Amino acid sequence: MYKNILVPTDGSKLSDEAVKQAILLAKDTGAKLTFMHVMPSSEAFVSERYNVLPLLAAPVQKKYKEEFSAFSKKILDGACAKAATAGLKCVGISVAGVSSYKAIIKQAAKSKSDLIMMASHGRRGLDSVLIGSETQKVLTHSKIPVLVVR
Repeated sequence: MYKNILVPTDGSKLSDEAVKQAILLAKDTGAKLTFMHVMPSSEAFVSERYNVLPLLAAPVQKKYKEEFSAFSKKILDGACAKAATAGLKCVGISVAGVSSYKAIIKQAAKSKSDLIMMASHGRRGLDSVLIGSETQKVLTHSKIPVLVVR
């Protein structure tokens, strides 16, 4: 059935449910799991959040990258730990991008995924990584099946 399931996650409660359901499906089908976290690009975040010259923004961008990388690692490590508990192997991938849905679709092709399994919506506000409109865009633009978890 499925050989490689891509699971975008942002660490939200609903996203964790998508991780849980993906693990169950992977266990039943023998599929490989690829968990993915999309980090907003530091350049876009800093330029939207703060009105500073690029030279002055560099230290803020560096700090942002460090903090968000640690946040991303925590989310992916948690998802992979759940998969390992179920006896499954997984890969955790963190990418930075302005457009979450484009990063998800690009990663699906890169990892040769045959299913994208994701939450119907995710975090809001500054913590937003995957939001309902991003899920809708993945549904609209993906060339492979997308299973939405509610």
